[in-house]
Amino acid sequence: MAINKESQSFTFIFSIIMVVVVATVLALAALGLKEPQQENQKQEKMQDILASIQVIVDRSEASAEFGNYIKQRITLNSQGEVVSTSEGPVQSLSADGKEAFESDAFNIDIKKQFRDQSLPPEDKKFPLFICEKEDGKTSYVVPMVGTGLWGPIWGYIALDEDMNTLVGATFDHKTETPGLGAEINQGWFQEPFVGDQIFDDKGNFVSIAVLKGGADPSDKHGVDAITGGTITSVGLSNMIANTLKIYVPYFKNNAEIASI
Repeated sequence: MAINKESQSFTFIFSIIMVVVVATVLALAALGLKEPQQENQKQEKMQDILASIQVIVDRSEASAEFGNYIKQRITLNSQGEVVSTSEGPVQSLSADGKEAFESDAFNIDIKKQFRDQSLPPEDKKFPLFICEKEDGKTSYVVPMVGTGLWGPIWGYIALDEDMNTLVGATFDHKTETPGLGAEINQGWFQEPFVGDQIFDDKGNFVSIAVLKGGADPSDKHGVDAITGGTITSVGLSNMIANTLKIYVPYFKNNAEIASI
């Protein structure tokens, strides 16, 4: 029996077959690319964490160098208390299972912790990375997320052994305005954060503000905002303050212990 290729039924059946074939091919391609994509995201995250302590590496070097500098990965609860600590290689979901993966602070989804309103405060988890450089000095890296003018912004700041003074900061964005808010990922904007402090002389948490019109050179708690990027600058200030206040109890408790 000859097939009538001009009939509507043939066209309909052929379209369905093509849709199924194409969908199958795309699904298989997505599965095949998922693991490399996850590995790339992992390496980029390691790069950013290292950059916050002034260690600049290529993505291909990120995994090895991350292990050289990041000595502990700590998970804190919403009260700033330590709930778990990880050392050694970062846990992989495929290799170690869901429980081990989720217990590693590196794998915490920061966006979910801050933005998921259905997540009870007692169930939220916040990562902290303890680093050690060649000079033997320890630093503490805090990841953060926030909202700029057009979309999400994020970054990492690193505190010195005093858990107060910044030794580095890196920020990035998804859709901020080129030449304005998008400049938060430039070195000239990030470098002035180094040396600023999150506590005042009396030990009160004051964070670091990104100030429109510029910060006074003697101001240890402020940096210059980006000209024309007011909303992004405000979003960055809010991001820093809202994130760091979670870590304040940990910093204060451990700074007191270190001073004994």
